[in-house]
Amino acid sequence: MSSGTDSGGDLRRSPRVVVPVLGITQILAWGSSYYLPAVLAKPTAEATGWSLSWIVGGLSLGLLVAGFASPFIGRRIKHSGGRPVLIASSLLLAIGLAGLAISPNLPVYLLAWLVIGVGMGAGLYDPAFSTLGRLYGHGARQLITALTLFGGFASTACWPLSAFFVSEMGWRGACGAYALIHLCISLPLYIFALPKERGEGNIGQEDTAPNKTANHAPPPLLFLLLATTIMVSASVSTVISVHLLTILQAHGISLAAAVALGVLVGPSQVGARFIESLIGQYHHPIWTKLASVSCVVVGLGLLWGGFPFVFVTLIFYGAGIGLESIARATLPLSLFGPANYAPIMGRLARPSLLAQAAAPSIGAILIEIFGSTAALGAVLIIAVVNLAMALLLYRLITVRGLRSTLHAD
Repeated sequence: MSSGTDSGGDLRRSPRVVVPVLGITQILAWGSSYYLPAVLAKPTAEATGWSLSWIVGGLSLGLLVAGFASPFIGRRIKHSGGRPVLIASSLLLAIGLAGLAISPNLPVYLLAWLVIGVGMGAGLYDPAFSTLGRLYGHGARQLITALTLFGGFASTACWPLSAFFVSEMGWRGACGAYALIHLCISLPLYIFALPKERGEGNIGQEDTAPNKTANHAPPPLLFLLLATTIMVSASVSTVISVHLLTILQAHGISLAAAVALGVLVGPSQVGARFIESLIGQYHHPIWTKLASVSCVVVGLGLLWGGFPFVFVTLIFYGAGIGLESIARATLPLSLFGPANYAPIMGRLARPSLLAQAAAPSIGAILIEIFGSTAALGAVLIIAVVNLAMALLLYRLITVRGLRSTLHAD
């Protein structure tokens, strides 16, 4: 791990500065983009008369744009470092949110979401992970886990904040307030608290961990399998997250009780990530991936099977998706090394974000045609297939002569 300074004595290179800065800005970025429609959609529809499906669809458009932009963003991080990309993300999010605030009609509203989408692609988890990987090499693994602990509080912190803004200033005022927050908080943090980098030679200076595949182009089959299982995990979690209350009510649970149970998912994510932060250094990230998909299968399987203690099923599910955020970042770093980590993360992000954009609509169609229980069963089958792919990925890693790395990174 870094001593906390670079050769120029820049204290901003210290993980004790970088991780909290990225943690705060991640909470604000997620809360003002991905989690924004959950609070603002209904007030926006009531105030404007626009279709609720189109209002929520703005997020899907944003995710589509983020997916298409991700490979380019990853290449930019490799060549110029994460700081300028993250600075741009803050500006883009501010511009997009300001566009929402002043949008006179639905087309302008959707256009603003396209701008937000580019900001999401440049400023959410994958660019932040890539920045850590570029700065600290293989030593970024524990820092990535720490960053996900911050990210786990995005909805917890920003949903009440969004509700307060709406109650005090309306939905347009809420969007404007978030735009100012990005300009007054996130942007200065990126500019003044993140270290400047000096080109590609600055990648992972602390990285001395041996890895036979480090810094080489990813083998096609290994990369394809990894990208597929990350994409499927993202699709499953998005479908369940969007339609969880509907699924729980189909099991005879009242709306109030469903909401109370749904709250358990967030703490379960953070709890699993905290445990991983304590033990992650002792095992290869493939075990984190296997634990993630296994917990999701157990949670969804128990829920579909009518397990009477629903809170247990949601704890398993929440733990699984919490670990997935860590696995999707640390596994590519371990397998492919830090030199090409940013562009690889950009390539991995594209199918995942595109799937997340489509998943809510697909889930809604399944529920409408087959009912909530059958739709949950279909998602469970997909989760089981994903577990099989994760096991195949484990096997492929060992066959490629990486068995020695399965005990420590």
